[in-house]
Amino acid sequence: MARNPKITFIGAGSTVFMKNIVGDVLQRPALSGATIALMDINPQRLEESAVVVNKLIATLGVKAKAEIYSDQRKALAGADFVVVAFQIGGYEPCTVTDFEVPKKYGLRQTIADTLGVGGIMRALRTVPHLWKICEDMLAVCPEAIMLQYVNPMAINTWAITERYPTIKQIGLCHSVQGTAMELAHDLDLPYEEIRYRAAGINHMAFYLKFDHRQPDGSYRDLYPDLVRAYREGHAPKPGWNPRCPNKVRYEMLTRLGYFVTESSEHFAEYTPYFIKEGRPDLIEKYGIPLDEYPKRCIEQIEGWKRQAEAYRSADRIEVEQSKEYASSILNSVWTGEPSVIYGNVRNNGCITSLPFDCAAEVPCLVDASGIQPTYIGDLPPQLTALIRTNINVQELTVRALMSENREHIYHAAMMDPHTAAELDLDQIWSLVDDLIAAHGDWLPAWARKDGKSKAA
Repeated sequence: MARNPKITFIGAGSTVFMKNIVGDVLQRPALSGATIALMDINPQRLEESAVVVNKLIATLGVKAKAEIYSDQRKALAGADFVVVAFQIGGYEPCTVTDFEVPKKYGLRQTIADTLGVGGIMRALRTVPHLWKICEDMLAVCPEAIMLQYVNPMAINTWAITERYPTIKQIGLCHSVQGTAMELAHDLDLPYEEIRYRAAGINHMAFYLKFDHRQPDGSYRDLYPDLVRAYREGHAPKPGWNPRCPNKVRYEMLTRLGYFVTESSEHFAEYTPYFIKEGRPDLIEKYGIPLDEYPKRCIEQIEGWKRQAEAYRSADRIEVEQSKEYASSILNSVWTGEPSVIYGNVRNNGCITSLPFDCAAEVPCLVDASGIQPTYIGDLPPQLTALIRTNINVQELTVRALMSENREHIYHAAMMDPHTAAELDLDQIWSLVDDLIAAHGDWLPAWARKDGKSKAA
């Protein structure tokens, strides 16, 4: 009798996300008997997630079983796959700190979870916990594949590979397929008829090709249509969030010739062009949603309270296929049936114009041999140049974590395109000092010692 996989969720209290992944997994015949091990440090959220999983199992009529754990290593023991989704420090206090302290210096942000001073601080809080998962995996499930859904994705992926190179891991995001769906919608085309190839780094990958399949089987380049639709005011169409009109990415398309895979609200703070002191005209022209992430956090917390009650009282939980890659990866590794997904992995020469050791986002073939990144070659030079500005921040943050050298935290902030466009050196140093002090014990001890930077 064939063995069923064990899938461990670390941060299983991210219930809506966990529900989507488990729902996808249990609809695949080869995975429908899986053991779903749920681990979280929040007992209430963990119990709510267990309720959801058991109702999913009952609704789908499958033989899967759920187990709950408060002990991470026990949850990981014997796992075949490890799905990681958590936010260290949560909305309160840490996200609030990441936004409010920089504001005192006039530094405004939109999302602050990937780059900038907010992304740097989030990395310092998060990577040590990811490393602890790696330690436990080496002890109790060294062959398991880690599917890592945590931001800042690129820094996390890079830091895991640097310290635990034998861990099989991939960083997963839904921006590549999600944006392709948005663009198809903007052009009134069926997503199923779109062909694309993207590459870069997480949240700054670009569609190198974006084509539409014609009735005769040939393909037509859609980039001229996208530029025309933007210039004529037909695109972008209103999306799920009225605060985020998506104009930044279309504007960058007209400047770079390529469309970026992560949202306009993200992209506005990865570059020095859009959020500028004394330029409210830019904020208005491009519809840049300042303080967007805290607003979403509040909405999501409220939404979750309502959703939890609905799940608890429901007899059945209906399952729709999500756009996450996790179930495709698990199914391909488990059965050998190949699939192609986009993931974040050590570059290793896949993108020849980017550093060998950075975390690249590229198409990956997945089958019984695991996750195999594909070769891209050089990116267009203007894309390489822009991506490198973000890699500088990622690299210095990873160096800070690996060497426990506090100076590199300041260096990372100093290299951030948006921060450097707004603040002078003294302000940057002082801001980092204030963020470290405000975060306190959420940061590792080496980052907190010495009081002030000796370079200040």
